[in-house]
This record gives sequence, structure tokens and C-alpha cells, in this order.
Amino acid sequence: MSNKKISEFKIGEVVVYPKHGVGEIIKIESMEVSSIKTKFYVVKMEQAKLTIRVPLDKQDEVGLRKISSKKFIEQVYDTLKLRPKIRRIMWSRRAQEYDAKIFSGDPVKIAEVVRDLFRKNSQAEQSYSERQMFQVAIERLAREIAAVEKTDYFQSTEKIETILKNK
Repeated sequence: MSNKKISEFKIGEVVVYPKHGVGEIIKIESMEVSSIKTKFYVVKMEQAKLTIRVPLDKQDEVGLRKISSKKFIEQVYDTLKLRPKIRRIMWSRRAQEYDAKIFSGDPVKIAEVVRDLFRKNSQAEQSYSERQMFQVAIERLAREIAAVEKTDYFQSTEKIETILKNK
């Protein structure tokens, strides 16, 4: 019996890499690194001109996962509809928490950041760093929703903003 691990992902599969967002497995390649043969997923990231290699044996460690189910995306929409939770703590501390949620790769946690940082035009002005963080979060979320619902990034962004504006 061989101990070869059968790759969990197939070429052409759309995946989420928590640090960078949505990407597609374009190939699985073997490379020899200091005389140890390792297999890698080659993941082309959608939004950045970025290709990353994830060793098959490190896929769990980095959190590489399949895109969410449609049912899970419903939870994302439910999260967006809830009232924002604005904690009265220093921005630097809140920013750390938001960052952790964004880079967790969990769409519900990312939706919490989007919801909590969203501002209607009538509301107080946001700081530059709040706007930046909102942009990163909404882009992550919109790209995964687009992949799940087979629409494009702009349509999914619009859908998210419509939910947020109509609360």
C-alpha cells in the first residue's frame, strides 16, 4: 500500500486561499526541493496577477478550501442583514480583529466585517483605513459569491451593497 495522498482538488477547480481569496487550480506539478520530491497545486489567483504554489501536504495548514455552497452563501446574506456590531474600542484593535476575520477565509466572518464597516451616505465619514479595509473585505466576499452563484464580481458586489443599503 502506498502512502501517496490523492489530491483533493482537481485541475480547473475554483478554490479559496484565505490569504489571497478566490483562485483556480491550473495544474498540479512536482518539484524537487533539496532532493525531496513535492507535489504542488498551482493556483492562479483571480484578482491579482498572482500564481501561488501550495504543497499538497500543506493545503490544510494554509486553509485551501473549496468555494462555499449556495446554502452557506445564504448564511452570508443573513449576516449582512443583521445590525452592525460596532465595538467601542480603539481602531487599531478593531482593525486587528477585522484583519483576522478577512484572512480567516470564512465568508460569514468576512460578511461581518463588510456589514460593520459599511456606511450609508447619510452616516459619518470613514477614515481612509476603514475604507481600505471595507474594500478588501467586500472584494473577497464578492469574488466568492460570484464564483458560487456563477455571476461576475460586479453583480455580486451590487447584490451585497443592495442588501446593506436596504436594511
